[in-house]
Amino acid sequence: MDTQSDEVLVEQAKADPQAFGALYERYLARIYSYCYYRTRNVSEAEDLTEKVFFQALSHLSSYAYRGLPFSVWLYRIAHNVVANWHRDRQRHRLLPLEETDSMTHDTDGLEQVEDIALVRRAVADLPPERQHLLLLKFVEGLSNAEIGRALGRSEGAIKALLHRTIRSLRDEITARKDGHHAGEA
Repeated sequence: MDTQSDEVLVEQAKADPQAFGALYERYLARIYSYCYYRTRNVSEAEDLTEKVFFQALSHLSSYAYRGLPFSVWLYRIAHNVVANWHRDRQRHRLLPLEETDSMTHDTDGLEQVEDIALVRRAVADLPPERQHLLLLKFVEGLSNAEIGRALGRSEGAIKALLHRTIRSLRDEITARKDGHHAGEA
């Protein structure tokens, strides 16, 4: 596995576009997963992933390391590409619930699957910026300060936004659970 840092690979790719392949290989699965999560469509996710990497390669000369992982820059491009895709299709709901692949027959397993589905629906209903915020925090594992630099906001603003987003998700999930169970009675 390639152990060179992203910064070294970026500099190599700036000098020789063929070297971009190492960055492509390193981030392909993650960017594809992001695009798929936002579209729930395999062929669209493949097309959008291709656009992300094409744009990244096309604009690599303007990339400058500013203390944030290279992946943040790629995710920013992916976020914009997917947002444009949604805007072009004038869709209001960004993330339809994906079907769960493995259903279990025990009650605890079914409840867990239902809980996961509730969380996915609640996250799907968030604005794209809030989804992006959650991705940077919980998938990429960035600190609030790093997220703030990536999004052009203060660390305090990110902390407050995360708090409001998580509280909103918790309230929405609780309301959906109560409504779901009330509908069963």
